[in-house]
Amino acid sequence: MRPELAARLGQNVPRYTSYPTAPHFHPGIDATACRGWLEALGNGDEISLYLHIPYCDRLCWFCACHTKQTRHYEPVTAYLRSLHAEIATVARIVAGKAGVRAVHLGGGSPTMLKPEDMVALGAALRASFDFLPDARISVEIEPNDMDEGRLDALAEIGMTRASLGVQDFDPKVQKAINREQSFRLTKAVVDGVRSRGVESVNLDLLYGLPHQTRESVSSTVEQALTLEPDRIALFGYAHVPWFKKHQTMIDEAWLPGPVERFEQSQLAARAIVDKGYEAIGLDHFAKPGDALAVASRSGRLHRNFQGYTEDRCETLIGLGPSSISQFRQGYAQNMPSTAEYGRMVAGGGLAAIRGIALSDDDRVRGWVIERLMCDFAFSAIDLVERFGERGQRLLLEASSMALKDPDRLLELDGDCFVVPAESRPFVRSIAAKFDKYLETGKSRHSVAV
Repeated sequence: MRPELAARLGQNVPRYTSYPTAPHFHPGIDATACRGWLEALGNGDEISLYLHIPYCDRLCWFCACHTKQTRHYEPVTAYLRSLHAEIATVARIVAGKAGVRAVHLGGGSPTMLKPEDMVALGAALRASFDFLPDARISVEIEPNDMDEGRLDALAEIGMTRASLGVQDFDPKVQKAINREQSFRLTKAVVDGVRSRGVESVNLDLLYGLPHQTRESVSSTVEQALTLEPDRIALFGYAHVPWFKKHQTMIDEAWLPGPVERFEQSQLAARAIVDKGYEAIGLDHFAKPGDALAVASRSGRLHRNFQGYTEDRCETLIGLGPSSISQFRQGYAQNMPSTAEYGRMVAGGGLAAIRGIALSDDDRVRGWVIERLMCDFAFSAIDLVERFGERGQRLLLEASSMALKDPDRLLELDGDCFVVPAESRPFVRSIAAKFDKYLETGKSRHSVAV
């Protein structure tokens, strides 16, 4: 562990769930380009779907997602009509070519939907797309939303993985982030989904929150582990009030400093690993038999807008406002405004308004960044075999970096460039060294550790 580096290397850098990252998307990629990329899908391709539900009945101050609070259900009903329209349009374009391997419902709060609307949405997806027999369906669950009807609805749509936001069980921390959620409630939801045959449960925990201490983080992790989740995601709180104005409700004086954040993250990680979980990438943990752990051990771990995943689909289609789609050719993002999104998809339109087409240089740098984020290493031989001359040029760049770095954040071991174990908490900062866009961009990011 190297806490002395936390203050120096914990700079603001992207999370690298894509490369190039979203701040570098531009209006040159629009609905026409997105339609062309959809039409280019080949017969037998496998795709993933992401459905964004941009509403919550309560706004958590820590959240950086694209969502809005509503105390009335009418806006949600209107939005669902638009979402169904976009589903129908995309399905017509890819009909007969692509099979659905995975579906992820995120938000916002997907579980804010009424049970009948959740069931109708699941039915529309299955009626519109060709689902593969073992397709996975994961849903982000807000435990405060849940009741027996919603639990039954999630079972009816075939949910295979439930992902519950926990953050922290300490009442003082919960009050500071406007997210009151007892351990008893969380356990009831976990028991509820498992009693309905859902075998995979993921818990999201946060460190670096207002009023958090090492003791409160340790207590939260200890309680979470009693639920025996299959996966745990341990994220650092991203304080970005210039991007999400509601985060100004959090007094920055309440936030732990960089060294304290680092110590919280390492304390939590040790406690999770000591219970038999395998560390996956930067911030995920899984039981050894979980598909994510298997993918990590076999070098098949990937990273996309949902974070670490065993999903090998090259195409991820985002549905809903602000959703991002990933294609072989590049990325496309939908209109963020819910009202404008609705107007764009009415009558068979698509809602993409920005994105980026991948250059050859983007592909080679993106591969290196993904392998660093997933494996903390990449093979020089693989780099050159995959990308030829461009790979060779980046190999020289990596060699120079390894030789000149006094902190030894990247070392050459045989034919592999490896991030040493003690430097892995800083892998986002290491990946940023391969990001050619970072110095030219004007966007601000969250801290790396």
